Amino acid sequence: MKHFITTADWRQDELQQIIDLANEFKQGATSDALKNKSVALLFFNPSLRTRTSFELGSWQMGGHAIVLEPGKSAWPLEFEFGVKMDGIAEEHVAEAAQVLSRYCDLICIRAFPKFEDWQEDRQDNMIKAFAKYSTVPVINMETITHPCQELAHMQAIQEKIGKPQNKKYLLTWTYHPKPLNTAVANSSLLIASKFGMDVTLLCPSNDYLLDKRYMDIAKKNIEAYGGSFNVSHDIEESYAGAEVVYAKSWGALPYFGNWDAEKPFRDQQKHFIVNEEKMALTNNALFSHCLPLRRNIKATDAVMDADYCMAIDEAENRLHVQKALMSQLIKQ
Repeated sequence: MKHFITTADWRQDELQQIIDLANEFKQGATSDALKNKSVALLFFNPSLRTRTSFELGSWQMGGHAIVLEPGKSAWPLEFEFGVKMDGIAEEHVAEAAQVLSRYCDLICIRAFPKFEDWQEDRQDNMIKAFAKYSTVPVINMETITHPCQELAHMQAIQEKIGKPQNKKYLLTWTYHPKPLNTAVANSSLLIASKFGMDVTLLCPSNDYLLDKRYMDIAKKNIEAYGGSFNVSHDIEESYAGAEVVYAKSWGALPYFGNWDAEKPFRDQQKHFIVNEEKMALTNNALFSHCLPLRRNIKATDAVMDADYCMAIDEAENRLHVQKALMSQLIKQ
């Protein structure tokens, strides 16, 4: 049985099969792959696109989605082992995962890091615990990576520019008033390198480099699939000749859990906003963002409303790739 927790565990051709099926769904194909099946959607954090697309996708394929919010509409869960459960958690993941496996055919998890200790959060223990105790496939709806977003992003790229091999891809950090999860940035790096693009990671300083794990996976992807990978702190140099610009904000990992110390430097980086002047340096690049996006903070109105912005197309693709993914995993 195969889970979908990170694309690092999947080959390029396997991911392409999912994207190809997503294209069929987008062109109007129908499926009853989930007829008389049920999908558990566990949301530990808020969602708009993810919840809507998974619920609709399940329904459109004849299935039924059960939405649970542990700590709100469901019992708060414990994920540590060997602990005395005398806190707020009423149930352990060991039991919850097994019970949901008896009821449901797929289990999907959305659980952000706690933003207190990266060495702990980077273990991704919550979804790994579900995968360990579940007897049905587990899907990552965003933890420290966002693999469903990766598929929607790559589908949009292929729709717009065809084969992504050796296309110049810029992943740029942008300012945000709060430190955010690195999940989408990690995933952007993983999928662009998995498909052999020439990837540049642009960020204000080395403090904003992504976790070494994902940097190393990107390098291995380049070795396996071609392309290139480099890091830059030079805005104009990074935008020059880019064919895809992907924007995301994230917190500096060395300051994880100590965000007040990061804030003074972060507040000096508002010039990383994606605007028309920077996009004019590119090779008629596409622009995208996973959404939600704070306009005129991360990107200007002019960029978001431009013909080259594919953020809405990418968001639509979430529905199609998740239908493709669920229909593939349910066959196991």
